Amino acid sequence: MDVNNFMEINNLEYNTERDQLIIPEYGRHLQKMIDHAIVIEDKEERNKVAKAIISVMGNLQPHLRDVPDFQHKLWDQLFIISDFKLDVDAPYPILTKEKLEERPEPLEYPQNFPKYRYYGNNIKRMIDVANSWEDGDLKNALTFTIANHMKKCYLNWNKDVVDDSAIFNHLFELSDGMIDLRNSEEDLSTSSDLMRGKKKNYRSNSNSSNKKNYRNNNNNNNRGKKRY
Repeated sequence: MDVNNFMEINNLEYNTERDQLIIPEYGRHLQKMIDHAIVIEDKEERNKVAKAIISVMGNLQPHLRDVPDFQHKLWDQLFIISDFKLDVDAPYPILTKEKLEERPEPLEYPQNFPKYRYYGNNIKRMIDVANSWEDGDLKNALTFTIANHMKKCYLNWNKDVVDDSAIFNHLFELSDGMIDLRNSEEDLSTSSDLMRGKKKNYRSNSNSSNKKNYRNNNNNNNRGKKRY
């Protein structure tokens, strides 16, 4: 075996022996470029090399050019790949390891009243609006509209009849006692009236689908007939 070939074989690098890539999408060559920039002693030269690396990273990710703060993302990724060891001047706030590992604030659960989830959050918003109105015919009409909608939501969930008194009790609870229809002499819409519109839509959709199938079957039968 030639000595030069033997030396080349000994200098081969295997992935199993290499350091793990921090962001594999950029490849090992870019990782080596950043590792080289870290050890450059002159800071001005490091800044030039860092900007050149940012340009290369941008060319490797052309699909992100329309993403807002594209350059900011590239600089953050540059510091991440360098394991936060690269000391350069950046046009954006420098990302630190502590900032990256910082946990976000927990999001609030959007359901305010999980006890009555079948009503949804929009009902609670409507109730809050009604609470802010002055007493009068307009507010009275709104509260009964809300109550009817609550009854329809309840029927969609329960598929059964429901007493108006139950809806009035729920409305009283959800409004923090500010809307009280428990002693009202006015009745809400009947269950059959509230569900009638839904049944009509279901029947119309069923009829239209049957007509389409009927037409398709007729077309298929006509295609099968021979013409003389």
